[in-house]
Amino acid sequence: MFTYIVRRVLQLIPVLFGVSIFVFVGMHAIPGDVATLLLGDKGTPESLARLRHELSLDQPIYVQYVRFATEALKGNFGVSLRTRQPAFTEVWRALPMTAELSLCAITFAILVGVPVGTLAAVRQYSLFDSVSMIGVLVGVSMPIFWTALILMMIFGGRLHWLPIGGILDEGLSLKRITGIHLVDSLLQGDLRAFASAARHLVLPTIALGSIAMATIARMTRASVLEVMGQDYVRTARAKGLRESLVVYRHAFRNSLIPVVTVIGLQLSVLLSGAVLTETVFALPGLGRLAITSILARDYAVVQAVVMVTALAIVVINLVVDLLYACLDPRIRYT
Repeated sequence: MFTYIVRRVLQLIPVLFGVSIFVFVGMHAIPGDVATLLLGDKGTPESLARLRHELSLDQPIYVQYVRFATEALKGNFGVSLRTRQPAFTEVWRALPMTAELSLCAITFAILVGVPVGTLAAVRQYSLFDSVSMIGVLVGVSMPIFWTALILMMIFGGRLHWLPIGGILDEGLSLKRITGIHLVDSLLQGDLRAFASAARHLVLPTIALGSIAMATIARMTRASVLEVMGQDYVRTARAKGLRESLVVYRHAFRNSLIPVVTVIGLQLSVLLSGAVLTETVFALPGLGRLAITSILARDYAVVQAVVMVTALAIVVINLVVDLLYACLDPRIRYT
Protein backbone atom coordinates (compact mmCIF):
# COMPACT_ATOMS: atom_id res chain seq x y z
CA MET A 1 0.00 0.00 0.00
CA PHE A 2 2.75 2.48 0.96
CA THR A 3 4.67 1.73 -2.24
CA TYR A 4 1.52 2.28 -4.28
CA ILE A 5 0.82 5.63 -2.60
CA VAL A 6 4.41 6.80 -3.19
CA ARG A 7 4.20 5.77 -6.84
CA ARG A 8 0.90 7.60 -7.33
CA VAL A 9 2.25 10.73 -5.64
CA LEU A 10 5.28 10.67 -7.95
CA GLN A 11 2.88 10.47 -10.89
CA LEU A 12 1.57 13.88 -9.83
CA ILE A 13 4.76 15.51 -11.06
CA PRO A 14 4.39 14.89 -14.83
CA VAL A 15 0.63 15.57 -14.64
CA LEU A 16 1.08 18.96 -12.98
CA PHE A 17 4.02 19.72 -15.27
CA GLY A 18 1.85 19.08 -18.33
CA VAL A 19 -1.02 21.14 -16.92
CA SER A 20 1.32 24.05 -16.15
CA ILE A 21 2.66 24.07 -19.73
CA PHE A 22 -0.84 23.88 -21.19
CA VAL A 23 -2.27 26.75 -19.15
CA PHE A 24 0.85 28.90 -19.53
CA VAL A 25 0.97 28.57 -23.31
CA GLY A 26 -2.82 28.88 -23.55
CA MET A 27 -2.93 32.16 -21.63
CA HIS A 28 -0.11 33.62 -23.73
CA ALA A 29 -1.82 32.52 -26.95
CA ILE A 30 -4.86 34.71 -26.24
CA PRO A 31 -4.80 37.76 -28.56
CA GLY A 32 -4.03 41.08 -26.93
CA ASP A 33 -1.38 42.64 -24.79
CA VAL A 34 -1.52 42.75 -20.99
CA ALA A 35 0.49 45.96 -20.82
CA THR A 36 -1.91 47.72 -23.20
CA LEU A 37 -4.87 46.38 -21.23
CA LEU A 38 -3.47 47.68 -17.94
CA LEU A 39 -2.40 51.11 -19.14
CA GLY A 40 -5.25 51.67 -21.58
CA ASP A 41 -5.28 54.82 -23.67
CA LYS A 42 -2.88 56.53 -21.27
CA GLY A 43 -0.01 54.23 -22.19
CA THR A 44 2.91 55.73 -24.08
CA PRO A 45 5.42 53.62 -26.02
CA GLU A 46 7.95 54.19 -23.22
CA SER A 47 5.56 53.23 -20.41
CA LEU A 48 4.37 50.17 -22.36
CA ALA A 49 7.95 49.02 -22.91
CA ARG A 50 8.77 49.59 -19.24
CA LEU A 51 5.73 47.61 -18.04
CA ARG A 52 6.45 44.75 -20.46
CA HIS A 53 9.98 44.59 -19.06
CA GLU A 54 8.70 44.58 -15.45
CA LEU A 55 6.32 41.72 -16.28
CA SER A 56 9.02 39.89 -18.30
CA LEU A 57 6.74 39.99 -21.34
CA ASP A 58 9.67 41.04 -23.51
CA GLN A 59 11.39 37.70 -22.85
CA PRO A 60 10.94 34.54 -25.00
CA ILE A 61 8.02 32.42 -23.84
CA TYR A 62 10.24 29.53 -22.73
CA VAL A 63 12.22 31.91 -20.50
CA GLN A 64 8.96 33.19 -19.01
CA TYR A 65 7.80 29.62 -18.37
CA VAL A 66 11.03 28.58 -16.66
CA ARG A 67 10.74 31.60 -14.40
CA PHE A 68 7.09 30.80 -13.66
CA ALA A 69 7.79 27.11 -12.92
CA THR A 70 10.75 27.93 -10.66
CA GLU A 71 8.70 30.37 -8.61
CA ALA A 72 5.66 28.06 -8.55
CA LEU A 73 7.74 25.33 -6.92
CA LYS A 74 8.32 27.81 -4.08
CA GLY A 75 4.59 28.47 -3.81
CA ASN A 76 4.87 31.83 -5.57
CA PHE A 77 2.54 32.10 -8.55
CA GLY A 78 3.17 35.79 -9.03
CA VAL A 79 1.16 38.90 -8.27
CA SER A 80 -2.39 39.60 -9.43
CA LEU A 81 -2.45 42.36 -12.04
CA ARG A 82 -5.88 43.46 -10.81
CA THR A 83 -5.47 43.58 -7.03
CA ARG A 84 -1.66 43.67 -6.70
CA GLN A 85 -2.02 40.85 -4.16
CA PRO A 86 -0.13 37.53 -4.38
CA ALA A 87 -1.99 35.20 -6.74
CA PHE A 88 -1.94 32.35 -4.23
CA THR A 89 -3.54 34.65 -1.64
CA GLU A 90 -6.38 35.37 -4.07
CA VAL A 91 -6.87 31.65 -4.70
CA TRP A 92 -6.65 30.76 -1.00
CA ARG A 93 -9.31 33.36 -0.22
CA ALA A 94 -11.72 31.94 -2.83
CA LEU A 95 -10.98 28.22 -2.36
CA PRO A 96 -13.18 27.59 0.76
CA MET A 97 -16.31 28.85 -1.01
CA THR A 98 -15.80 26.44 -3.91
CA ALA A 99 -14.97 23.59 -1.52
CA GLU A 100 -18.12 24.31 0.53
CA LEU A 101 -20.35 24.42 -2.54
CA SER A 102 -18.79 21.30 -4.10
CA LEU A 103 -19.08 19.28 -0.87
CA CYS A 104 -22.72 20.33 -0.43
CA ALA A 105 -23.46 19.41 -4.05
CA ILE A 106 -21.80 15.98 -3.90
CA THR A 107 -23.51 15.26 -0.55
CA PHE A 108 -26.88 16.12 -2.11
CA ALA A 109 -26.05 13.97 -5.15
CA ILE A 110 -25.10 10.96 -3.01
CA LEU A 111 -28.02 11.23 -0.56
CA VAL A 112 -30.53 11.38 -3.42
CA GLY A 113 -28.82 9.48 -6.23
CA VAL A 114 -27.75 6.33 -4.37
CA PRO A 115 -31.15 5.53 -2.75
CA VAL A 116 -33.03 6.35 -5.97
CA GLY A 117 -30.73 4.15 -8.05
CA THR A 118 -30.90 1.28 -5.56
CA LEU A 119 -34.68 1.40 -5.26
CA ALA A 120 -35.05 1.63 -9.04
CA ALA A 121 -32.92 -1.52 -9.41
CA VAL A 122 -34.85 -3.43 -6.75
CA ARG A 123 -38.16 -2.42 -8.37
CA GLN A 124 -37.04 -2.84 -11.96
CA TYR A 125 -39.72 -2.07 -14.60
CA SER A 126 -42.01 -0.60 -11.94
CA LEU A 127 -43.62 2.84 -12.14
CA PHE A 128 -40.98 4.20 -9.76
CA ASP A 129 -38.20 2.81 -11.97
CA SER A 130 -39.67 4.41 -15.10
CA VAL A 131 -40.35 7.79 -13.49
CA SER A 132 -36.97 7.97 -11.76
CA MET A 133 -35.06 7.07 -14.94
CA ILE A 134 -36.97 9.75 -16.86
CA GLY A 135 -35.99 12.19 -14.12
CA VAL A 136 -32.38 11.00 -14.38
CA LEU A 137 -32.40 11.58 -18.14
CA VAL A 138 -33.76 15.09 -17.64
CA GLY A 139 -31.20 15.78 -14.91
CA VAL A 140 -28.28 14.69 -17.09
CA SER A 141 -29.56 16.69 -20.08
CA MET A 142 -30.14 20.03 -18.33
CA PRO A 143 -27.16 22.43 -18.43
CA ILE A 144 -26.11 23.77 -15.05
CA PHE A 145 -26.76 27.40 -15.91
CA TRP A 146 -30.26 26.58 -17.20
CA THR A 147 -31.12 24.61 -14.07
CA ALA A 148 -29.79 27.49 -11.95
CA LEU A 149 -31.89 30.08 -13.80
CA ILE A 150 -35.06 27.94 -13.55
CA LEU A 151 -34.54 27.44 -9.80
CA MET A 152 -33.91 31.15 -9.30
CA MET A 153 -37.02 32.09 -11.26
CA ILE A 154 -39.32 29.65 -9.42
CA PHE A 155 -38.07 29.55 -5.83
CA GLY A 156 -36.56 33.02 -5.69
CA GLY A 157 -38.48 35.17 -8.14
CA ARG A 158 -42.02 33.79 -7.90
CA LEU A 159 -42.31 31.97 -4.58
CA HIS A 160 -39.71 34.04 -2.69
CA TRP A 161 -38.79 31.01 -0.61
CA LEU A 162 -35.03 31.15 -1.03
CA PRO A 163 -32.39 33.82 -1.76
CA ILE A 164 -30.97 33.89 -5.28
CA GLY A 165 -27.50 35.30 -4.70
CA GLY A 166 -24.70 35.82 -2.21
CA ILE A 167 -23.93 33.67 0.81
CA LEU A 168 -25.23 35.65 3.82
CA ASP A 169 -28.19 37.93 4.46
CA GLU A 170 -27.54 41.65 4.52
CA GLY A 171 -26.33 42.79 7.93
CA LEU A 172 -24.78 39.43 8.84
CA SER A 173 -21.04 38.84 8.92
CA LEU A 174 -18.67 36.14 10.09
CA LYS A 175 -15.11 36.18 11.28
CA ARG A 176 -13.09 34.09 8.84
CA ILE A 177 -11.69 30.94 10.49
CA THR A 178 -11.84 28.24 7.84
CA GLY A 179 -13.56 30.30 5.15
CA ILE A 180 -16.37 27.72 5.02
CA HIS A 181 -19.45 29.61 6.16
CA LEU A 182 -21.38 26.65 7.57
CA VAL A 183 -18.37 25.63 9.67
CA ASP A 184 -17.38 29.13 10.75
CA SER A 185 -20.91 29.96 11.88
CA LEU A 186 -21.02 26.83 14.06
CA LEU A 187 -17.56 27.48 15.48
CA GLN A 188 -18.68 30.97 16.46
CA GLY A 189 -22.06 29.79 17.75
CA ASP A 190 -23.93 32.03 15.32
CA LEU A 191 -27.01 30.00 14.40
CA ARG A 192 -28.52 32.92 12.52
CA ALA A 193 -25.54 33.04 10.19
CA PHE A 194 -25.63 29.23 9.85
CA ALA A 195 -29.30 29.28 8.83
CA SER A 196 -28.66 32.15 6.42
CA ALA A 197 -25.70 30.39 4.78
CA ALA A 198 -27.67 27.14 4.54
CA ARG A 199 -30.60 28.90 2.85
CA HIS A 200 -28.29 30.66 0.39
CA LEU A 201 -26.63 27.34 -0.50
CA VAL A 202 -29.82 25.40 -1.26
CA LEU A 203 -30.34 26.58 -4.84
CA PRO A 204 -26.64 26.50 -5.87
CA THR A 205 -26.32 23.03 -4.35
CA ILE A 206 -29.28 21.66 -6.31
CA ALA A 207 -28.20 23.37 -9.53
CA LEU A 208 -24.62 22.12 -9.30
CA GLY A 209 -25.47 18.68 -7.93
CA SER A 210 -28.36 17.77 -10.24
CA ILE A 211 -26.20 16.30 -13.02
CA ALA A 212 -24.02 14.44 -10.51
CA MET A 213 -27.12 13.11 -8.75
CA ALA A 214 -28.57 11.83 -12.02
CA THR A 215 -25.28 10.21 -13.05
CA ILE A 216 -24.83 8.53 -9.66
CA ALA A 217 -28.44 7.26 -9.69
CA ARG A 218 -28.01 5.76 -13.14
CA MET A 219 -24.71 4.08 -12.26
CA THR A 220 -26.09 2.78 -8.94
CA ARG A 221 -29.08 1.23 -10.69
CA ALA A 222 -26.90 -0.46 -13.32
CA SER A 223 -24.40 -1.72 -10.75
CA VAL A 224 -27.04 -3.08 -8.35
CA LEU A 225 -28.88 -4.78 -11.21
CA GLU A 226 -25.67 -6.49 -12.30
CA VAL A 227 -24.98 -7.76 -8.78
CA MET A 228 -28.59 -8.86 -8.25
CA GLY A 229 -28.12 -11.38 -11.04
CA GLN A 230 -25.11 -13.05 -9.41
CA ASP A 231 -25.28 -16.59 -8.05
CA TYR A 232 -24.54 -15.63 -4.44
CA VAL A 233 -27.53 -13.27 -4.40
CA ARG A 234 -29.82 -16.01 -5.66
CA THR A 235 -28.32 -18.36 -3.05
CA ALA A 236 -29.02 -15.83 -0.29
CA ARG A 237 -32.64 -15.61 -1.39
CA ALA A 238 -32.90 -19.40 -1.57
CA LYS A 239 -31.73 -19.60 2.04
CA GLY A 240 -34.71 -17.48 3.06
CA LEU A 241 -32.94 -14.21 3.93
CA ARG A 242 -35.17 -11.16 4.14
CA GLU A 243 -35.17 -9.13 0.91
CA SER A 244 -33.83 -6.07 2.75
CA LEU A 245 -30.80 -8.06 3.94
CA VAL A 246 -30.25 -9.51 0.48
CA VAL A 247 -30.31 -6.04 -1.07
CA TYR A 248 -28.15 -4.30 1.53
CA ARG A 249 -25.68 -6.99 2.60
CA HIS A 250 -25.14 -8.79 -0.69
CA ALA A 251 -26.27 -6.57 -3.56
CA PHE A 252 -25.68 -2.97 -2.48
CA ARG A 253 -22.34 -3.43 -0.71
CA ASN A 254 -20.88 -5.41 -3.61
CA SER A 255 -22.00 -2.82 -6.14
CA LEU A 256 -20.26 0.12 -4.47
CA ILE A 257 -16.93 0.14 -6.33
CA PRO A 258 -18.33 1.44 -9.66
CA VAL A 259 -20.50 3.90 -7.73
CA VAL A 260 -17.52 5.24 -5.75
CA THR A 261 -15.61 5.63 -9.02
CA VAL A 262 -18.43 7.73 -10.47
CA ILE A 263 -18.70 9.78 -7.27
CA GLY A 264 -14.98 10.60 -7.47
CA LEU A 265 -15.30 11.59 -11.12
CA GLN A 266 -18.38 13.70 -10.41
CA LEU A 267 -16.62 15.51 -7.57
CA SER A 268 -13.90 16.44 -10.06
CA VAL A 269 -16.54 17.60 -12.55
CA LEU A 270 -18.22 19.71 -9.85
CA LEU A 271 -15.05 21.78 -9.50
CA SER A 272 -15.39 22.84 -13.13
CA GLY A 273 -19.16 23.18 -12.89
CA ALA A 274 -18.67 25.61 -10.01
CA VAL A 275 -17.52 28.20 -12.57
CA LEU A 276 -21.05 28.63 -13.93
CA THR A 277 -22.82 28.14 -10.61
CA GLU A 278 -20.73 30.71 -8.75
CA THR A 279 -21.16 33.20 -11.58
CA VAL A 280 -24.95 32.82 -11.70
CA PHE A 281 -25.41 32.96 -7.92
CA ALA A 282 -22.69 35.59 -7.30
CA LEU A 283 -20.66 33.37 -4.97
CA PRO A 284 -17.04 34.44 -4.32
CA GLY A 285 -15.36 31.15 -5.21
CA LEU A 286 -12.64 29.86 -7.52
CA GLY A 287 -14.96 29.69 -10.53
CA ARG A 288 -15.96 33.32 -10.34
CA LEU A 289 -12.35 34.30 -9.65
CA ALA A 290 -11.22 32.36 -12.74
CA ILE A 291 -13.78 34.06 -15.01
CA THR A 292 -12.88 37.51 -13.70
CA SER A 293 -9.16 36.83 -14.08
CA ILE A 294 -9.50 35.45 -17.62
CA LEU A 295 -11.43 38.51 -18.74
CA ALA A 296 -8.78 40.75 -17.16
CA ARG A 297 -5.90 38.70 -18.63
CA ASP A 298 -4.62 38.18 -15.09
CA TYR A 299 -2.08 35.47 -15.95
CA ALA A 300 -0.86 34.79 -12.43
CA VAL A 301 -4.28 34.19 -10.88
CA VAL A 302 -5.55 32.03 -13.77
CA GLN A 303 -2.45 29.85 -13.60
CA ALA A 304 -2.77 29.52 -9.82
CA VAL A 305 -6.47 28.58 -10.08
CA VAL A 306 -5.80 25.92 -12.72
CA MET A 307 -2.84 24.43 -10.85
CA VAL A 308 -4.75 24.23 -7.55
CA THR A 309 -7.77 22.69 -9.31
CA ALA A 310 -5.58 20.13 -11.11
CA LEU A 311 -3.93 19.18 -7.82
CA ALA A 312 -7.33 18.76 -6.16
CA ILE A 313 -8.59 16.51 -8.97
CA VAL A 314 -5.51 14.27 -8.85
CA VAL A 315 -5.77 13.96 -5.05
CA ILE A 316 -9.48 13.08 -5.34
CA ASN A 317 -8.66 10.30 -7.81
CA LEU A 318 -5.96 8.97 -5.46
CA VAL A 319 -8.39 8.89 -2.52
CA VAL A 320 -10.97 7.06 -4.64
CA ASP A 321 -8.39 4.42 -5.59
CA LEU A 322 -7.49 3.91 -1.94
CA LEU A 323 -11.16 3.54 -0.99
CA TYR A 324 -11.40 0.46 -3.20
CA ALA A 325 -9.36 -1.55 -0.69
CA CYS A 326 -11.69 -0.47 2.12
CA LEU A 327 -14.79 -1.50 0.16
CA ASP A 328 -13.36 -4.78 -1.12
CA PRO A 329 -10.67 -6.44 1.07
CA ARG A 330 -9.73 -8.69 -1.86
CA ILE A 331 -8.10 -5.72 -3.60
CA ARG A 332 -4.37 -5.48 -2.94
CA TYR A 333 -2.04 -2.69 -4.06
CA THR A 334 1.55 -3.43 -5.02
